Amino acid sequence: MWELLKYVILGIIQGITEILPVSSSGHLTLFSHFLGMNLDNLTVFLMLTNTGSFLAILFFFRKDVTGLVNSTYRFVIKNDHNFKDDFLYVVKVGIAVIPVGIAGLLFENALPNDLFTTSIALLITGTLLLIIYLGRHFEYNKNVGFQNAIAIGLFQMFAVVPGISRSGITLVGGLSQKLPLKDAMKFSFLSYIMISVPVSILGFIRLSEANESINLLGYGISFVLSFVFSYYAVRWFYHYVKVKNLIYFSIYCFIVGLISLFIYFI
Repeated sequence: MWELLKYVILGIIQGITEILPVSSSGHLTLFSHFLGMNLDNLTVFLMLTNTGSFLAILFFFRKDVTGLVNSTYRFVIKNDHNFKDDFLYVVKVGIAVIPVGIAGLLFENALPNDLFTTSIALLITGTLLLIIYLGRHFEYNKNVGFQNAIAIGLFQMFAVVPGISRSGITLVGGLSQKLPLKDAMKFSFLSYIMISVPVSILGFIRLSEANESINLLGYGISFVLSFVFSYYAVRWFYHYVKVKNLIYFSIYCFIVGLISLFIYFI
């Protein structure tokens, strides 16, 4: 029973922290360590729980995604230029996910996934959020352009490091380009949806190839809870968080990063 409860905790943590700019991979690394869990394949577990979060985000932005897919079809297949802007937006999202896709393939098994690395990365995430908070009085009034998409993509590639928040780093990238917060959020989450499709497929393939010692019931519980909590987290985050609120996430990253760093050295 206690073992299943651990998966409940990890599923809830994944669901919340995947959305908030505090790093889900970092939190799963930290809590799996604190709970004394020896996950046979942390990468597979992360992929599976990320799929739960991906489906929640897809459900939340279902109207936007459906509209963009329809517009792309009408522009590419029907040659209807009234949908050109939406099609170009999809292209920009695609451009933004290329760097993180390449980084994921190159460094998936090369980066250390330990307390020290995670602690330092959380401190870096906190610092970046603090910088954006300090520049909160800037005027954010630009639309997403191709240069913005490239910049966000280059920021996003650092999210392969455990402790570097994907949502946080893409928000930092978007806000550094003077995009309005809502636009930066939407672009960030849509890019997450696009990159999550192949990652989710790969996760289920690896799960099917994994050894028998994997706790399938525990993984399933974490998957369901990551979906539920991600949905409510993204609904809250998208509707209520402002640039000035990012200081709280920055402080949180500093606190968690310093605590885990202290635990690493003792």
